[in-house]
Amino acid sequence: MKLTTNLVRIIVGVLFIFSGLVKANDPLGLSYKMQEFFEVWGVSRLDPTTLASSVIMNAFEIIAGFALLLGWRIRLFSWLLLALIVFFTFLTGYTFITGKPTNCGCFGDCLPISSRTSFLKDVALTVLIAFICWQRKYIQPLFAAKLNTILMVLVIIFSFGFQWYTLRYLPVVDCLPYKKGNNITDLRKVPANAIPDSSVILFVYKKGNEEVRFTAENFPADFSDSLYTYVDREDKLIRAGINNHPPIKDFVLNTETGADTTEAILAEPRVVLLFVQTAKDAASGWQKKFEPVYRAAVQSNVPVHLVTGTRADLEKAIQGTPLQGASVLTCDNTAIRTAARTNPCLYVVEKGTILGKWAAPNMSSALPLLEKK
Repeated sequence: MKLTTNLVRIIVGVLFIFSGLVKANDPLGLSYKMQEFFEVWGVSRLDPTTLASSVIMNAFEIIAGFALLLGWRIRLFSWLLLALIVFFTFLTGYTFITGKPTNCGCFGDCLPISSRTSFLKDVALTVLIAFICWQRKYIQPLFAAKLNTILMVLVIIFSFGFQWYTLRYLPVVDCLPYKKGNNITDLRKVPANAIPDSSVILFVYKKGNEEVRFTAENFPADFSDSLYTYVDREDKLIRAGINNHPPIKDFVLNTETGADTTEAILAEPRVVLLFVQTAKDAASGWQKKFEPVYRAAVQSNVPVHLVTGTRADLEKAIQGTPLQGASVLTCDNTAIRTAARTNPCLYVVEKGTILGKWAAPNMSSALPLLEKK
């Protein structure tokens, strides 16, 4: 039993560390997933709490996983993990049954898994953690108490420090479709191997007091306008398509007049895009950090566009600064949140291909790409 208990302890610990690290790489991703749940449940007023909740939850998974591996305060962490996995099982079960949201984001964007797989994973983990709670007497500290405590303090510092870094400087591993080297133009298209949805049109008619449905191929033999009264038509999905959605959706850049300039901008030999989701929440002093990049681009005749979801706020933020004459475009807020995991986020794009992306603190790294040749 001791061997089994410790084997289970290692499996559960490693899984929680992996899960926490994957999500800690992109805390905003989990934050947005939480907002999806709140929207479904009608409690969007809790949205401002999601980022802090995401950071704490990711840190706890990493800390709890290491606590299991080191045998540190097993009684406390085994019960905390059991409570957490029961909560996760409820969430994944809800997603699996209702289909809302489409997935729980259990392993972030780096390892998307179906809602069914997520639910079954959490059911299995619930059983394993319950077993640990039952047999925790067989788990002994891996090192002396003092060394274990020092190691756990380092883990705690890392779990929060790593997330601070990714929130300030972008994820260490970019798992989104807007990663460096990807071509935005290509990814806005449906994949060539896509299989479309298969659907059928159902006609809804009323015959006497009875509502009947049928397709164009199986009209009733007694059909006539005198017997049947048209009510509606429905599109019924017979078989869901496969890979039939473009990886990049809703990425449309509009001018002040509403003109779509996306294709023209992505066809440029080189272009600078600065995504500012909301100017009021942008990193402090971002205008001054961007000014050298803006000047270098202008001198090299490289077009510069500021992309936002709130034009008025951004135009107010750059008023009276050297950026005042820059082009301001609008884009869907969800597309911006996916493209820019920091606010703001700088892109240098060449004919649709992302040459590089940077957060406010290291925007100067883009300068070599903008020097005159």
